[in-house]
Parts: sequence; structure tokens; C-alpha cells
Amino acid sequence: MSRTALGPRVARHFGKAWLAAGFLFLYMPIVALVVYSFNDSPVPNQWAGFTTRWYAGLLKDSEMLGGLWLSLKIAFFTATFSVILGTLAAFALVKYRRFAGRTMFSGMVSAPLVMPEVIVGLSLLLFLVSVQHATEGLFGVGWPDRGALTIWMGHVLLGMAYATVVVQSRLQDLNPQLEEAAMDLGARPSQVFRLVTLPMITQSLMSAWLLTFTISLDDVVLSAFLSGPGSTTMPLVIFSRARLGVNPSVNAMATVIITVVAIGVLIASYLIARAERERTKALNQARSEGG
Repeated sequence: MSRTALGPRVARHFGKAWLAAGFLFLYMPIVALVVYSFNDSPVPNQWAGFTTRWYAGLLKDSEMLGGLWLSLKIAFFTATFSVILGTLAAFALVKYRRFAGRTMFSGMVSAPLVMPEVIVGLSLLLFLVSVQHATEGLFGVGWPDRGALTIWMGHVLLGMAYATVVVQSRLQDLNPQLEEAAMDLGARPSQVFRLVTLPMITQSLMSAWLLTFTISLDDVVLSAFLSGPGSTTMPLVIFSRARLGVNPSVNAMATVIITVVAIGVLIASYLIARAERERTKALNQARSEGG
């Protein structure tokens, strides 16, 4: 075999091996976690037989289930409000190129992305404590007490920045002539957004929702600063138990979450791909009819 033919072949196999090694490095810990969730031994990394008793024990673990339910509620409302606020911010940055304070507004929206979460959580904690003391002095009632509401506020602050980036990147790729054509045909701005713009950015909205939902669901730093008595999220429960040694019930809960998230991602990917195929088909049909 010639040296010229051997070079590309070796490079191709080396690239595949390097990619496989990267995936093993990323996903082997997850596979090990799933496997040891069925371990009969309470001691980590010591296999003592197959069992499902840790999953049965989850049904009686009120602390873990309560933390999971609280995390799901906060993540749902965080993702919803983050997408709404992020979409508004993205429209302001894309559709209005010049307005007073645009540079400052863009920097404030992007700041949570580059700022350490420890700094964000500490600043929010100090702000909430100051507001609580001020309201106690003015009205005699301190607000807001640290709990689910304050955790949600912090998660929305972080999630809005991610949602803005995702939606903004999609809006920048849109053809403005489509919206202009709809307005020339007599559509009002609200109709243009609902009938033209919104269908074209639906995939980015779904991606932003899933991204912010995931970020909120597994956040530890902000939740640790902003939580209060009776508002312990699931990541905080897992983190507090992990410091005393990994409990197999934590592995079982993580396996359940991995399974649910994997199913959700597959369903979302299928829906997004189907919507993209239908949109491409409709565009091709419109072009063929126009031609």
C-alpha cells in the first residue's frame, strides 16, 4: 500500500478512535452510576448482587421526592419565564439596532453568562437581605423571604441570558423580507409576529426552554444562596448526602432522571425534526408553485 493512501486512512481511524475515547470519557461515569444503582451493597464500588430495593426506597424517601417536586416546579416556571423575557430581549436587540442604552442593555443581558455563579448568588443574597430589611422598616413585613420564590428569581436571571442568546441567534438568521411582505399585504405587527415570525423561531424557543429547564433543574450554587427553610431542591439534597458518602438511593434517583431526560430529549428532537421537514416541504412547495 502506498504511503499516500495510508496517510488518510490512518488519520480517519485515529479520528474515530479519538472521538470514541472522548465519548467514553464523558459517558462512562453515567453508565457506572446507572449500574451501581442496582447494586445490593450500600458501599459504593463494591458489587454485591443485583437489586431494585433502592428504587423501592425512593417511594418512601419524602425528602428526596419533595426536593424533586420543588425542583421540577421551579424549573418549569423558570424555563417558561426565561423564554418569554429572553424572546423580548432578543427582539429588542435584533429589531431595534439603535436606542438609548442599547450597549448597557446588551451587557446586562449577557453578564450572567460570563459572571461566576458564586458572585451572582452572593449579590442576589445581599440584595434580597437589603430589600427584606427595607420593607420591614417601611411596612413592617419583610419581603421576600428566602425560599422557592427567591430561587425562581435567581434561576430566571440566569436562564433569561441563555434564552436570549438562543433566540437572538435565530432571529439574526431570519429573512426580514418575509415580515416586510406580510406587512405590505396588510398584516398588523401582532399578526406578523404570530403568523410569520413565531412559526420560524419555534425550534429556537423549544431549544431555549429545554436548555433553561435543565440549567434550573440541576443548579446548586444559586439554590444554595437563595434557599430557605423548607425549600431544599433536589440538587441540594443530593449534594448534602454526597458529602457523607454516595448513597445508592442517590444513584437510583439520578438514573430515573437520566431516563426521563433521555426520553424527553428524544421526543423533542423528533418533534423539532418533523417540524423542520414540514417547514422545508412547505417552502419547496411554495417555490415550485411560484415558479
